[in-house]
Amino acid sequence: MSSEPVAASTRNSRIIRAQPEALYQAFLDPNAIAAWLPPAEMTGVIHEFDARVGGGYVMSLYYPPDEQTFRGKTGEHEDRVRVRFLELAPPRRIVEAVTFDSPDSSFHGEMRLTVTFEDAPGGTEVTLHFEQLPPGIKPEDNEEGARLSLEQLASMFE
Repeated sequence: MSSEPVAASTRNSRIIRAQPEALYQAFLDPNAIAAWLPPAEMTGVIHEFDARVGGGYVMSLYYPPDEQTFRGKTGEHEDRVRVRFLELAPPRRIVEAVTFDSPDSSFHGEMRLTVTFEDAPGGTEVTLHFEQLPPGIKPEDNEEGARLSLEQLASMFE
């Protein structure tokens, strides 16, 4: 038997009053991503963007300068992520490989994010399913961040 720890996963869903096509597009528009993805009081900057399978983006998520509770994974107030698009199936599914730029090895490794868009009463159910979270990412923190991001995505459409 292996003594390797099992990588954590999280899943968040929210019904958003919008069509799947519009929500799908919000995941492939760099300006939209920078607006809705950073959770809570964080801000985002897209450094590179290539919306095709095999392409992806590089994004920095910045904590507020006065934030004392969290320390960034990349720098004191920054989490920088590299996202590679593994699958783009409009308007129903996006699969991404996500890695953090970090000197801390507990944040190394490739997370997989599967986003699905399903018809639901009152709109579209958007689900974020993260798999293979690096050991430095607490599942409860990832769930809360994903919940806040989905709230902000919903506010763009509602």
